[in-house]
Amino acid sequence: MFKTVVTLFRGSVAAAGEELEDRTALLILDQQMRDAAAAVERSKRTLALAIAQDQQEGRKLEATVARIADLETRAVAALDGGREDLAKEAAEAIAGLEADRDAALTARALFATEIARLKRHVATAQARITELDRGRRVARASEAVRSLRRSGIEAARPYESTLPEAESTLRRLRERQLEAQAADDALVELDAATGPLATAERLAEQGFGPRLKTTADDVLARLKSKRMPTA
Repeated sequence: MFKTVVTLFRGSVAAAGEELEDRTALLILDQQMRDAAAAVERSKRTLALAIAQDQQEGRKLEATVARIADLETRAVAALDGGREDLAKEAAEAIAGLEADRDAALTARALFATEIARLKRHVATAQARITELDRGRRVARASEAVRSLRRSGIEAARPYESTLPEAESTLRRLRERQLEAQAADDALVELDAATGPLATAERLAEQGFGPRLKTTADDVLARLKSKRMPTA
């Protein structure tokens, strides 16, 4: 029994968690997309920094190559002038510059590889975010339709009336109104048949007093009296 209770409790917790996740899915998706967009922006900044550093290494490399060429020209001129000592000094400087040149070439190769990787990453991430945004708009529209259905006709709140309930109430109201009208009509007919006016009319019919209601005979007699005498 205890195991069953524990299982039921775990099932209830899981169901509640799934229901909460369903209700907040769009909010969670919005935040996840914001996080993803922020990560892409950081990747873009990293890419921009890598490009800037590569360009800086390129400028250094160009300057180093130019200095090497200049020193080589000067060293050759020193050798031609019999100044081997100066040529050797230039050669030592050239060797150091060539080491800088090789390091710059290596750095640029690394930057090129990293820049290519970051560009692919940013392009892929942006495409995925764009696709997610399309899906989010569709999901938001679908959820809006579901909410309208739930709050409209199909699922009113427990304390709210539904259309069938309102229609049933109207039918009951009309039935009561018809019953009340029928009772009023019956009361009027009863008063007409048994009230004082009805009694006076019956007395008039027997010759006791004037009639209260004009009959067709009364109207015909009045019309005859208005006729012009014939010659």
